Amino acid sequence: RVNRETNWCGGDARSMREEFTVYGLPSWAMPTVGTMKVGCALSLLLGIVAPSFTAPAALGLATLMLGAVVMHTKIKDPIVKSLPAFSLLLLCAFVMYASTSGIVTAEPVIGEE
Repeated sequence: RVNRETNWCGGDARSMREEFTVYGLPSWAMPTVGTMKVGCALSLLLGIVAPSFTAPAALGLATLMLGAVVMHTKIKDPIVKSLPAFSLLLLCAFVMYASTSGIVTAEPVIGEE
């Protein structure tokens, strides 16, 4: 959604670039955050075959989503604008809990015969 207008953009921003400007973030923040999000998402997928990646990836993504919620709060957005980030934060918290508490037990599938 980099160049698309959505209901979730912070403030009166019409694009993601404008949104990062509204938050008062430097120009390099958008590609950095985007790269980190993709890296965490790929690591979550890697966690399917290598479970040791799951909790750190979920923690990374949860941290990014917490940052998004904080940014929405900082500029006094209506709560509804932070719902996607907050929902993903809760899902990541559940994944971290499930992967470290033994609720979900998974053995690595790499190297199985």
